[in-house]
Amino acid sequence: MAPKKFSPEFREQVVRAVIDSSRTVAEVARELHVGPETLRNWVNAYRRAHPEVVAVISQSERVELERLRKEVRELRQEREFLGKSGGLLRQGVPVNAKYAFITGEEGHYSVRNMCRWAKVSTSGYHDWKTRPPSATALWRAELGELIEYFFADSDATYGYRRIHADLARAGRHADPQTIRSIMAERGLVAAQPSRKGPRTTISSDAGAIDDLLRRDFTATEPGTKLVGDITYIRTWAGWVYLATVLDCATKKAVGYAMADHMRTELIIEALDMAVRNGRTRPGVTIFHSDRGTQYTSDDFAKYTKTHQITRSVGRTGICYDNAWAESFNATLKNERVHRTVYATRGRAIADITKWIELRYNHKRLHSALGYRTPDEVENEWYTTQHAA
Repeated sequence: MAPKKFSPEFREQVVRAVIDSSRTVAEVARELHVGPETLRNWVNAYRRAHPEVVAVISQSERVELERLRKEVRELRQEREFLGKSGGLLRQGVPVNAKYAFITGEEGHYSVRNMCRWAKVSTSGYHDWKTRPPSATALWRAELGELIEYFFADSDATYGYRRIHADLARAGRHADPQTIRSIMAERGLVAAQPSRKGPRTTISSDAGAIDDLLRRDFTATEPGTKLVGDITYIRTWAGWVYLATVLDCATKKAVGYAMADHMRTELIIEALDMAVRNGRTRPGVTIFHSDRGTQYTSDDFAKYTKTHQITRSVGRTGICYDNAWAESFNATLKNERVHRTVYATRGRAIADITKWIELRYNHKRLHSALGYRTPDEVENEWYTTQHAA
């Protein structure tokens, strides 16, 4: 049976993207490739089921809120703009250098605001800009603006290879090394991985379970090979434990669960999400993990047997035997967790759920997928199957 087009978890995150912000249904629908009417129905259903989360404010309050948001947005933009300048706006720097910097930032901020922040004349800037620059300078400046946009859209996590892929998807082609040099000029440095954290407890009695993957984390069809792991997220209130289930064919996180413990029920809940949403195939699916005590427990064995899922485990202490799951955890930590402070477990769970559903599965380009997203690859496969 084909999976549901949109999982309950994805629907909830999309609805929250509307309710928790001032964005319209149409804006969110367009960005996440969901039909506007479909999203509107989801939002209405959510509001009926959760009337307590929908704040009702007067029109005057709404106007004042929007004014304050605009003021905060402009202050944030000014600080960001000045931070990007790298000293170009200090006293004594030639005004032409300031004009060139402003030109490179057009599209991100209004010219009027940039001239005010840089303490230069708006009319002088426009006079300077009317002088005909070289074709190469124009092309490079325009390309630089696009690179800045895609870098910001990635939450400052993309390096030049993924930026190159984003540009190609937008129909703009440039040499990767040119992109790399422009990023260096503009100080665009992607987030770098940190050292690995603690690992799960290894079981000493998992000898009867074979390693069926042998480090081959590729698959031609979804639902045939799944891998799982547990990782730790620090909050001010204590640890949150995340169990994930990843599909080797689509690289998608098809199941996940979070709690303040790492008992066996945590990994069962994660795998059950994949089962519930039609991402496993009885009698076909192999689930691979390390030899953690949760994955070799009797309760987990019973669950996988009930759903006709074959277990596979790597060798003791060999992290490469579960490298794909380890890689996902490193990406999550590098691109989100290590750049965020979580005051409570609830905030960590909400933020990571949003990152998995709306960023990792739906938007993040994956090099092993030819710089496509997991959702795109999954949808392409099922569309092909239905057509056949």
